[in-house]
Amino acid sequence: MNIFVKLVFASLLFSLAACSPNNVTIDDSLKKFFDDNKVTGTFGLYDNGLGNFTIYNLSRYKDSTYLPASTFKIINTLVGIQTGKILNEKMVIAWDGIIRKYPNGDTATTWNKNLTMEEAFKASAVPYYQEVARRIGKDTMQHWLDTLGFGSRYKKFTITNNIDTFWLDNSLKVTPDEELGLVKKLYFNQLQFQGRPQDIVKKLMLQENNANYKLSYKTGWGFSENGNAIGWVVGWIEENQHVFPFVLNVEGPHNIDMPTVRMNILKGILKEQGFFLGKK
Repeated sequence: MNIFVKLVFASLLFSLAACSPNNVTIDDSLKKFFDDNKVTGTFGLYDNGLGNFTIYNLSRYKDSTYLPASTFKIINTLVGIQTGKILNEKMVIAWDGIIRKYPNGDTATTWNKNLTMEEAFKASAVPYYQEVARRIGKDTMQHWLDTLGFGSRYKKFTITNNIDTFWLDNSLKVTPDEELGLVKKLYFNQLQFQGRPQDIVKKLMLQENNANYKLSYKTGWGFSENGNAIGWVVGWIEENQHVFPFVLNVEGPHNIDMPTVRMNILKGILKEQGFFLGKK
C-alpha cells in the first residue's frame, strides 16, 4: 500500500541543500520502480511553485554519499567557461588517439574522436572533461568546489594529485540532496558563476522539448568501492512554465544496464507523478 507521510522540517536537525522546505512527502510507493529494475536508490522531486518535496528513501537522499561520476560535468563545464579554459560550447579538444571504452566494456565510439564541448557533454565523454580539468588545474578547481561547498556536507573535500579522476574514483562524494540543490540553483542562475556559464550549461542539459514539456538532465555512471554500479539522473522538468528539479540515484550490480535502468525509473516515476501531459 502507498504510504504518504507529511513531515514538518522545522522540528528536524537537518536542512535540505535545495531550499530548506517546510513540507516533504515521503512516497514509499515509488519503491516499486526500483524493485522492478532490481536496484536500490532514492528519488527527490521539488515543486518550485508550491515549495514542496516528494522523496523516496529519505535516509539515502540526505545522509548517504556517492561519487558524482559524469554529473560532475555540470560543474566542470561551469568552471571551464567561467575561467576561460573553455571558450564556448563549440570549442574542440583533439582526440589523443587512445581507444577508450564505456563502463560496460563497449568501445566508446562517441568519445574516440575530436569533440566540441557540446558534443562531449551530450556524449558524456570522460577524456574531454579530464583534459578540461587538467587545464583548469587543482588550485582553481579546489577554489570553486570550496565556493560551492560541493562534496563537503560532512567533511571538507580536498583534491590531491587526482585532478582528472577525483569525481570518478570515489574521492569526491556527494549526497543526492546536494545534487538536487545544485541543479535547482543552476536553473535560477543562483550559483556563484556569471550568467553566461550557467545559461550555456542549461542549454546543453535540454534533452526533450515539445508542446507538453521540456526535460533537462545530466546523467552519471560509475562504480562504488565495493564494485556496485552507481547511476544518476539530475535535472528538471518544465510544464506550463512551472519547473520541477529532480534527482535520481540508483545502485545495482556491476554489470547492470545502467543507461536503460535509470531512464526506465525516471520516466516511470515522472509519468506516475502526472508529467508529460502538459497539465502540471
